[in-house]
Amino acid sequence: MNTSPTTPARTPVLSREQVVSGLEGVRRRRAEVDADEAWFISQGDAIAAEETARIPSAEGRERELPLRGMAAEIAAVLRRSDQGMRDRMHDATVLVDDFAATFEALRADRIDRVHARLIQDAGARITDPDARARFECAALVVAEQETPGRAKPTILMLAQRLNPVPLEERHRQAAAARRVWVRDLDDGMAEITALLPAELAYAIKDRLNRHARAITDAHRAAAAEAKAAADAAAAAAAAAAADATTAATAASEPEGGADTDRPTDEIDATDATAATGDVLATDRRTMDQIRADVLTDLLLTGHATAAEAAGAIPEWAPIVAQVQILIPAHTLIGVDEGPAELVGYGPISADTARRLAATAEVWERLFASPSTGAVQQVLTYRPTLEMRRHLNARDEHCRFPGCRRPARQCDLDHTHEAALGGPTCLANLANLCPGRHHPVKHGTAWSVAQKADGILEWTSPTGRVYTDVPRRVLEFMALAAIDEPAPF
Repeated sequence: MNTSPTTPARTPVLSREQVVSGLEGVRRRRAEVDADEAWFISQGDAIAAEETARIPSAEGRERELPLRGMAAEIAAVLRRSDQGMRDRMHDATVLVDDFAATFEALRADRIDRVHARLIQDAGARITDPDARARFECAALVVAEQETPGRAKPTILMLAQRLNPVPLEERHRQAAAARRVWVRDLDDGMAEITALLPAELAYAIKDRLNRHARAITDAHRAAAAEAKAAADAAAAAAAAAAADATTAATAASEPEGGADTDRPTDEIDATDATAATGDVLATDRRTMDQIRADVLTDLLLTGHATAAEAAGAIPEWAPIVAQVQILIPAHTLIGVDEGPAELVGYGPISADTARRLAATAEVWERLFASPSTGAVQQVLTYRPTLEMRRHLNARDEHCRFPGCRRPARQCDLDHTHEAALGGPTCLANLANLCPGRHHPVKHGTAWSVAQKADGILEWTSPTGRVYTDVPRRVLEFMALAAIDEPAPF
């Protein structure tokens, strides 16, 4: 009988509806406070600018003092360090003056301050005021629908598309700043950072992941093999001991004293067990640690493990990474220079996309609706699970609101359960992460319905409806809001 003590359940003082409604009120008040704080900080920046303007331009050092003094006072009243406060004052001014629609959306609780910062950072690269205003309008369509994490790649793509300066030119300027630097840390550690073109950075990450998975798989296989050998040796030793006992009992005249030496088979079993322990103990690193070690080995020896002979990577084993690029057809054939997309990152230049496509072993053709932006079909030149590819391309990630787990790591779930007659078709399937939101959908009072173009409507236990729109459809909606043609 299980006699372990149980923790008594807490008695709630509020209903579910009161909890959720209360949090909605907190969110609204926080948004208003965030907007007020930005406005007051921008006013402090304006006061400093006015005081600076009254100082003769020849007095260089004195002209810095009004801003320094105001930054120090704002930091003091907010109980913050004044280090970086001048940058914060500048950002507040830019938000209030140059991104007025975003500022008002923040005050009205249509977005939060993380959304606002995301829009401001992406739009800051657009110097033309009219183009920036159009970007802001489109970005707000996305930000009002999505969490900041999900909204970020779409907003970045909108900023690239609506910036009148060609992406290729901006990419050349940015790539010229590529570099590697080291920052000293405590406890004998240091941090090495590389600023690289996105397609190279993601290719490096992919290779590290592949090597790390190969290492962990090899250790699991070795541990399983050693355990099986130990079990077999132990069984053989037990059988031999049983035979010896039977023979000793049956002997009519035993000779000599008891043999204190272990049977050979028993020694082998013990050694095999030790070997199993050694295998299991050899690699207790986390995946992050393995990736860091692989990176070190690759850079210092040219191989993913120090056990390899040091030297250059042989010609027959070149660096191969898996990179997924989505390229508009006109961009691919060179009709226009619209940006392509590096999946998981965002926009890359047309020239980079064409160069990567030229060396790809497999092409995937993605067809999108010209009227809604929804992914309609994905074809490959090799035999494939076309439905899975289609849904991975459409969904990109788990379709529970706010979740960003990649679709390739998700389950394909029947929106209307198959056991209740739901068909296995594209309009009744969506990606849900297996450990969190798939169980939530089936095991709680949450429910979901699938509309046209893969749009999901989730209904919470309190009756609130949350709409989850596929990213490409949402991008299409954002561009349609400013009468911009779709990017495909």
